[in-house]
Amino acid sequence: MRTGGLNRVLLALLGLLLLALGGAVLAVGLGAPPPSWWIHTGPHDVLLTKAERTHWRGTGWWWPTVIAALAVVVLLALWWLTSVLRRRRLAEILIDTGDDESALLRARAMESALAQDAVRQEGVAHAEVLLRGRRTTPTARVWLQLEPHVDPVTALTEFTAEALTHARQSARLPSLPAEVRLRAVKHRAERVT
Repeated sequence: MRTGGLNRVLLALLGLLLLALGGAVLAVGLGAPPPSWWIHTGPHDVLLTKAERTHWRGTGWWWPTVIAALAVVVLLALWWLTSVLRRRRLAEILIDTGDDESALLRARAMESALAQDAVRQEGVAHAEVLLRGRRTTPTARVWLQLEPHVDPVTALTEFTAEALTHARQSARLPSLPAEVRLRAVKHRAERVT
């Protein structure tokens, strides 16, 4: 199972567990009879009694253990978050060299080349490219900033026919799907006198 799929499954299971516990707490709080496995007896029962709250107060190991456990949970959550965010960008592309061998192309090199080709196009002021997907079937997300006088349809057609096709052929990819977002460069209004 891919990492993205595993993350979705874990989040779904955690969400269902929290939804079930929250729903049970709400139902008991609104007066529904508590189930037999419920830890408390009714809607007016407190979560922790005074005896439960003060039971471990006198021991020297309790608070360091609680703080260490919470620190581990926070560190695991941060590790998971950074691993999810880090995997959004493709690291390398597997290229079929045609002789039953393959080569690896750094994705950032292809992103840079594709962005430079796009900027060479007339009317494109700035371009950003992000490659995602799998090593064998990458997809591109492209942001193009267009000069005010450029027709967006013409710019998009030229980008797909030239820069995107050149990148696909250079990497010997059967296809290179792309999502292209266009925006105009902000400029001052011209005065007419």
